Amino acid sequence: MTLTDRERDVLDLERDWWLSAPSKRQAIQERLGLTPGAYYGVLRRLAASPEAFAYDPLVIHRIRRRLIRRRRDRYEGPTIEHRRR
Repeated sequence: MTLTDRERDVLDLERDWWLSAPSKRQAIQERLGLTPGAYYGVLRRLAASPEAFAYDPLVIHRIRRRLIRRRRDRYEGPTIEHRRR
């Protein structure tokens, strides 16, 4: 199954949102017309997609790392490194 235009737009925004807007929330709303919840739902689904990985492996790798870290923090508590953020 190939990526839709919307899914490619979501990956493109995740890669370079800071170039076009002062905040990620604003970029999501202006460029995609999505709520942040809908945007992150699409990102979570794309994290498991081989097509998304083929389209932009660096962004998908970053999303997967972030999801793993958040899951680990939820169950084990944040590590010292992440408490400083």
